Amino acid sequence: MAAIRSRDTRPEIALRRALRRQGLLGYRCHPKGLPGKPDVAFTRWRLAIFVDGCFWHGHPDHFQPGTLGDYWDEKIRRTQERDRAQEAALREAGWEVLRFWDFEVKESPEGCAERVSQALARLRETD
Repeated sequence: MAAIRSRDTRPEIALRRALRRQGLLGYRCHPKGLPGKPDVAFTRWRLAIFVDGCFWHGHPDHFQPGTLGDYWDEKIRRTQERDRAQEAALREAGWEVLRFWDFEVKESPEGCAERVSQALARLRETD
């Protein structure tokens, strides 16, 4: 597990490249002052973006509780609980949160960047 990266993963980098290609600049990577340290955050418009690993965050197609033992069940359950708490804290502080699965970004980084663009357009209208 020590070899598993928690930041600057290939899907994160692919998303950031797609954001740059679409001209979506001005974001911060892993800002320390925010709950959960989002992978990408547009601080001016209060948009937090997370790229979640399908196994580590318990996507139902990639992690089946009870198949790998109690340790993994508990680990994934705690991760999902932490994700919900961090997202709730961000929303309570006035942030919009987008979450992408790593395989979504791998399949279509441009499509994910388009969803970010649409969220930013909505947030800019209210600004």
